[in-house]
Formats: sequence, structure tokens, C-alpha cells
Amino acid sequence: MTHKRDRQATRTRLLESSRLRFARDGYDGTSVRDVAGDVGVDPALVFRYFGSKSSLFTEAMAGSTAPVVLPDGPVDELPAKLMHQLVFEDWAEYAGEHPLIAMLRSAGHEDMKDRLRQQVCEGYLGVLSELAEGNDDKDLRTELFGAWLLGIGILRTAVGTPTLSKATEEDLRPHLAAVAEALFGRPIAD
Repeated sequence: MTHKRDRQATRTRLLESSRLRFARDGYDGTSVRDVAGDVGVDPALVFRYFGSKSSLFTEAMAGSTAPVVLPDGPVDELPAKLMHQLVFEDWAEYAGEHPLIAMLRSAGHEDMKDRLRQQVCEGYLGVLSELAEGNDDKDLRTELFGAWLLGIGILRTAVGTPTLSKATEEDLRPHLAAVAEALFGRPIAD
């Protein structure tokens, strides 16, 4: 019994280490040797447990590609809630960033690129499009808003620009409201 428990604990630690490394360094910047070293095991054990780096990546990032769970409440509150999730919430298991932003570091990996596109398009953008008034360029306006929110998250965490890194939610709310109203054609709740 102890052997199985140790195996599961080691496997769990490998997944935790690889999730942080993939989130922080991306697929190409993460090596099996580094993940194994974080846990204090031989790299061959990683291959024994997961088969390949690609399989390790898939399993480690499975939570980031799970179906999108959008905040509850009226749709007009969604922009402010998404900004909180994407920009200000601490996602410790993904090196402090929202899983979408962490996944962007691995967007060059074809499997992750497809998952990322599906999650963004079918999840976030699908619901956000409900905010857009009219049918003229509704999808474009929705994608522009999504790009704006993701851009804030990237500049704040991945790039670390000085002003956005220091900005609070309260600092960004009036700008969020102005951009959302301009793109969606109606006021939004904050």
C-alpha cells in the first residue's frame, strides 16, 4: 500500500511542478529534466508515468482546458467579473495567472492552440457576444473586447508593465465601462 501511495504522491508532485513550469515558461521552455529535478526524481520516471512530454503537458494543463466556468449573475455584470478573473485573481496553480494567460505561453504547441481557441471562442466570447447590441460586426466587437481584457492580463503579469502592474480594479473599472459601452453599444454594470 505504501508503494502505491508514494507513487501517487510523486505523480501528483510531477503534475504540480509541470503545471507551474508550463504556465510560467511555456511548452518549449519546459524540460522533462527540470520537472523531474523539481521533484527530485529521475527524468525516466516522468516518461514511465506519462509516456511523453506531450502527455505530461496535456494532463498537467487539463484544468486550464476544462469547460469555461463563467461567473454567475446578469450578463451585463460579466465584463467586470471577467476582468477580475483574468487580471486580478491569483491562480496559484498556474504561477499566479489565469489559466488562459498561462496557456498563451504554449500557444505554439498545436494541441494547446486548438484548445485555447475553442475555450476562448465557445466559452468567453460566446457569452460576451450576448452583450453586443445589433448584428453589424457584433462578433468583431466581442473579439476586440476579449483581446482588450487578455491584453491587460498579459501586460500586467507576463510583461509586467509598470502602470498596469500597479493599477487596481478600481483604477480600471471606469475604463472597462467606457470600452465595454463603446464596443457593446450599451452601458454595463460594474
